[in-house]
Amino acid sequence: MGEDETSAGKNNRIMKTHMPEPASPADLRPRKEQTIVPPRTLPMLSVWLRDLIISLAISAFIIVFLYQPVKVEGTSMMPSLDDQERIFVNKYVYRLEPIQRGDIIVFRYPRGLAKSVIKRVIGLGGDRIRIEGGEVFVNGQALEEDYVPPAYSDQRSYPEMVVPSHGYFVLGDHRTMSNDSRDFGPVDVGFIYGKAVFGYWPMDKMGRVR
Repeated sequence: MGEDETSAGKNNRIMKTHMPEPASPADLRPRKEQTIVPPRTLPMLSVWLRDLIISLAISAFIIVFLYQPVKVEGTSMMPSLDDQERIFVNKYVYRLEPIQRGDIIVFRYPRGLAKSVIKRVIGLGGDRIRIEGGEVFVNGQALEEDYVPPAYSDQRSYPEMVVPSHGYFVLGDHRTMSNDSRDFGPVDVGFIYGKAVFGYWPMDKMGRVR
């Protein structure tokens, strides 16, 4: 009898040890599963593509309507512009302001419209132009031309003429190498499509065209 009581007492103690404790209210709430959010690469790519398209559209607008990159071929505008020099031509500026004496303009060659020519404006519509031994006179006054060094001047003469109201008298800075208004006459305003404004190549020539 005493042994049984001891065994029962032991069993009771073991049963008390293994009985689970009641769950707390916090343990009864449903648990949220953790998830991994992937990087938002698609929206970032869309923003990048949008910015690229906008940039290309702006660049195309500038090139088509405002500025056009061109390559100078020939030596008739040296030393202001060298052969193979790259420049930007502003195609819109003459809608906002008139062509002025001293501007370097790009126009379609009057004797062959398939090619373009670049020269400096010397005479405006109504000006009287004559050249004596290489010296240019505009309305009876000698024109100061610091852009024509002595090594690039010539002794050629040209009889006095009045520039038509719709035309411009143009010359190359390298007078001994230039085919210009001394040969093909004044340039009609309808042939002119831009003003040389900025050189970008080679690097040592980068800057405003003067």
